Amino acid sequence: MDIGSLLVSLISGVVGGNVAGAALPDKSLGALGNSLSGLVGGGIGGSILQALGVIATQVATGAGTAGAAGAASGLDIGSLLGNIGGSGVSGAILMIIVSLIKNAMSQK
Repeated sequence: MDIGSLLVSLISGVVGGNVAGAALPDKSLGALGNSLSGLVGGGIGGSILQALGVIATQVATGAGTAGAAGAASGLDIGSLLGNIGGSGVSGAILMIIVSLIKNAMSQK
């Protein structure tokens, strides 16, 4: 995993955690809690999905051909969108899991 993929995963996780918090106000951990759980979930989820091969890594080819401007710059739109989607969902899932654990612990 390169630094660009990691940054995309972390940012997507934060967005996913906050979107899940806004969609489920009873499960929300607050802005900081949603962001932190989304950050961790996006980073871990993106790493796991790339290790499993579900999301392709963004690799710069170095030697570009005349017809492959996107590949020459190292930008693969499919892997970028997969990384954003997978990390965003992972961030949202971890935020919901943390919220459920927090609610279960507060009821005791």
